[in-house]
Amino acid sequence: MYRSTTASAWTDDMRSIIETSHRRSINYGLQPESSAELTALARGDLSVLIEQNRLLHAHAVPAMETLYQQIVDTHHMVILTDAAGVIVHSLGDDDFLAKADRVALKPGAAWSEACRGTNAIGTAIAEKSPALVHADQHYLAANHFLTCSAAPITDHKGNVIGVLDVSGDRRSFHKHTMALVRMSALMIENQLFAANFEEAITLHFHTRPEFVGTLMEGIASFTPGGRFLAANRNGLFQLGLPLSGLQTHSFSSLFGLPVSALYEHYRTAAPGMLNLCMHNGVRVHGRAQLRLSNSVFQPPLRPAPPAAPQARRLSGLRYLRTGDAQLEQVIDKVSRVLGHDIPIMIMGETGTGKELLAQAIHHDSPRAASPFVAVNCASIPETLIESELFGYEDGAFTGARKKGATGKILQANGGTLFLDEIGDMPVSLQARLLRVLQERMVTPLGSDKSIPVDIELVCATNHNLRERMAQRLFREDLYYRLNGLVVKLPPLRERSDLDAVVRKILASEAESSRYRISSELQKLFHQHCWPGNLRQLTNLLRTAIVMAGSEQEIGLRHMPDDFLDDIAQSPPPDASASSEHLPSAGGKLEDMQQSMITAALQAHGGNVSATARALGVSRNTVYRKVKGLQ
Repeated sequence: MYRSTTASAWTDDMRSIIETSHRRSINYGLQPESSAELTALARGDLSVLIEQNRLLHAHAVPAMETLYQQIVDTHHMVILTDAAGVIVHSLGDDDFLAKADRVALKPGAAWSEACRGTNAIGTAIAEKSPALVHADQHYLAANHFLTCSAAPITDHKGNVIGVLDVSGDRRSFHKHTMALVRMSALMIENQLFAANFEEAITLHFHTRPEFVGTLMEGIASFTPGGRFLAANRNGLFQLGLPLSGLQTHSFSSLFGLPVSALYEHYRTAAPGMLNLCMHNGVRVHGRAQLRLSNSVFQPPLRPAPPAAPQARRLSGLRYLRTGDAQLEQVIDKVSRVLGHDIPIMIMGETGTGKELLAQAIHHDSPRAASPFVAVNCASIPETLIESELFGYEDGAFTGARKKGATGKILQANGGTLFLDEIGDMPVSLQARLLRVLQERMVTPLGSDKSIPVDIELVCATNHNLRERMAQRLFREDLYYRLNGLVVKLPPLRERSDLDAVVRKILASEAESSRYRISSELQKLFHQHCWPGNLRQLTNLLRTAIVMAGSEQEIGLRHMPDDFLDDIAQSPPPDASASSEHLPSAGGKLEDMQQSMITAALQAHGGNVSATARALGVSRNTVYRKVKGLQ
């Protein structure tokens, strides 16, 4: 009945689930050697099925596309089914789709256990839990060429409403596939949760502030008066009460804060993260969304960086694509090394979005279900950074907390460690970090025991590390250990997608597309040099949204004085293209081109990228013309 498998990912629990499923398959009267049922719904009936599952289909398809990008060209396909196991939608590699078609692994076909015996989709539905069925673990011999990982998708009441599955050639089995599937299923559940409670107070919370805005967070919704409505599965787990037990609770009884105080908190211009105490005494951090269209009060809904709303949905690198060619190259490069244990170094000015890129790298990697831990090496005092990174034992130093503390490196075990401003790390600690990276072991302060650690490393800096090495401020051996893939984020003034970035920030900050920038202000945005880059633009728009209130158009009257002062002191874009740089009307075309490039270079402070964009030519053209002048 139960046949062994070579897949190393099996746990005892999963083996037990497979054995139980095989017994059910026998009870259904199925024979292991019987032919697979190849019938599927006709096109018209399939359209009806999709319409019946319209909300599930609408929220699942984008997640499926993102998931497929992680497994493309690996002989796999991504599948969505309804609650009965009938395939609603699929996408995958053409060569594998042809093989899958031979066993009717396609839209319209039923894959419940009653129809197919033990298989990941049907078994996930029967067990109401994720199922990984590999090779000859499938009950029907016809399906032994498959390896399948499936996770049920549940609604806010805990009912299974569908299944997300990745199926592929058994020779392409990968242990991380199940983690990607479970992560994507949870993402779909959270999006469905948000869609079901659009007119509500929704709290996103976690005991650790860095997990607010990730798939780890709990989500709970309340009526405008504060009565409990529902919570996602992580929310139920953190609250420690069953759904039935929560129905008598309110926001105040669960989080120790009157709902009126929540409204007051979000009336401030720049509300910070909430610090709440749950009914069980556990303290959590959170952000609330107040989607109350019928209320007079409509506060700014999410005071977070531009990618935070999307980070909550784990859209990752795809979210960062806004049309700029330089950024596209960066994203393409990092996409190629995801999951290959290659350290990534992100260069760029302050505020260019280095941490946003690091989060996106983590969210799109096979480690997405594990922690993302960020450490700013420049913001932690030099006397504390060693204990912050490596942790310490009880009594390791005066003032050490009892029972010690887990360092950031161990907190990131299994996931991603992001070391921001790595160029500012004290030289004395660089040797210890290098040893950790080489040996994959961490020794906390005051301990003689080394602990194995498995991390993906992403670093960022606004320094020129080669110059730091020449000044003996950065170790050469550490530099080359971190120097796997180096990418540079362009400053905002050199990007060609400013309008798209503005729209995305407005949508994320206001949860609405009703705000737009006036044409006058839009021109000034293009004129500004943005020394603070994305961080400056985000803060500017966040304040403008509050200033605009119920107005739909954001204009000069909503801008802070310091921004207007900066604009007033900036030269007009074409001011330096004066007549002294232009050739006479009878000059040669080549001379005219040289003069125009010279004038544009001076206008943009010698910045080749900005010059090329202003003239509508490639950077190579500018370089070639400049070389011709030398």
